[in-house]
Amino acid sequence: MTVATATIPRDPRTQRLLEAPILPLLVRMALPNVLIMLAQASTGLIETFWVSKLGTDALAGMALVFPVVMLMTMISAGAVGGAISSSVARALGAGRRDQADALVIHAVVINLAISLVFSAVFLICGRPIYTALGGSGGELDAAVTYSNVVFAGAVFTWMMNGLASVIRGAGNMVIPALVSVLGVVFLVPVSPVLIFGYGPIPAMGIAGGGLALVLFYAIGTAVLAFYIVSGRNPARFRWQPLQWPLLAGILRIGALSSVQSVLSNVIIAGATAIIALRLGVAAVAGFGTGVRLEYLLIPVVFGIGAPMVALVATNAAAGRQDRARQIALTGAVLAFGVTEAVGLIAALFPAAWLTLFSAEAQMIDTGQAYLQIVGPFYGFFGLGLVLYFAAQGQQRLTMPLVAVLIRVVIALGGGWLALVWTGDIRALYGALALGLVAYGVTMLTAVLRR
Repeated sequence: MTVATATIPRDPRTQRLLEAPILPLLVRMALPNVLIMLAQASTGLIETFWVSKLGTDALAGMALVFPVVMLMTMISAGAVGGAISSSVARALGAGRRDQADALVIHAVVINLAISLVFSAVFLICGRPIYTALGGSGGELDAAVTYSNVVFAGAVFTWMMNGLASVIRGAGNMVIPALVSVLGVVFLVPVSPVLIFGYGPIPAMGIAGGGLALVLFYAIGTAVLAFYIVSGRNPARFRWQPLQWPLLAGILRIGALSSVQSVLSNVIIAGATAIIALRLGVAAVAGFGTGVRLEYLLIPVVFGIGAPMVALVATNAAAGRQDRARQIALTGAVLAFGVTEAVGLIAALFPAAWLTLFSAEAQMIDTGQAYLQIVGPFYGFFGLGLVLYFAAQGQQRLTMPLVAVLIRVVIALGGGWLALVWTGDIRALYGALALGLVAYGVTMLTAVLRR
């Protein structure tokens, strides 16, 4: 069966993406999306805050698992999710409503299949993976316990992010934002209750934190599915046979985007392993707590980047390439400004962030050095990452892969050599900062040349 190509009048929301002034439109779309991503990132921070009360081993265990959970989130929401949003937006931008409808069921099938692979890998191989990342003793046991619960419910993470991507592809950022914000409100009381117990509910320790996260995604999946099934979304859920061109389109862009996400997380996981091998558990906890702020920037940039996927894809499909490029550069300026401001504040007041999670002296020292050295360069991270989302909308991902490979070589290769030669963790942090600069400059250069 061939892909449906019938063209019908565009939905008013799609027409707005093609005609409204760029900066006000991007800001209006980005604000609720930044809210949704901050809400999702807050789920990890809420978990970290409560788990830190269980001791250093539990905190270090979460530091081992956190890059892996963020990898899954980045792939499901940013890589595969971006491919879904881009495909839906391009179909709607070209006026192919039937194809947009078909993409919904294809997105569900793809996310279900990938979630089962993630669950199998980390339920079966979790302990060897976290051992390879430098885990041992109590921190390793805590990591495996938390990981098993989270990945047992990974299907809900994938389904919620996949359905949210369908809705965002139609230009609606508000509904996914509301679902995530209400989910955080749910987690605030539920997480400590499951971790420490209350009344008839037994204390589950670190496993309770994982269970609260799974419940958050399960409820969010149900709400977003209801919204699409109800017919309120321009791309509607309709049962129909799967079409290989639609599956291949999502998988191709999703696979290339996933490499970007994997390599970004390899940098953090690799740095964590290097620190664990040479400096011990307290240093891991400090670096892991400090780098969480960098992870928090990912959802902030995603908040700007996700609407850029829809905007760039819609305009490109409608033949408006000049407008698509202008959207990319406008988003780049916004992302750089926001992330650079966060980095500078963190560098000036690192203790304000670190003491939220622990008062252990070595943890504070290690985390403070990271924020003071790397924080001032966060703007380049935001710049490169938001232009990666613009590349998703254009479905051209070669340069983002080149840029992130350059960052890997500088951050991990250079960082390892610097630490070996100097024995000073600040040298490793310097390499991480230089990697961010190279990443952002490479992406901006590619856009300006094109």
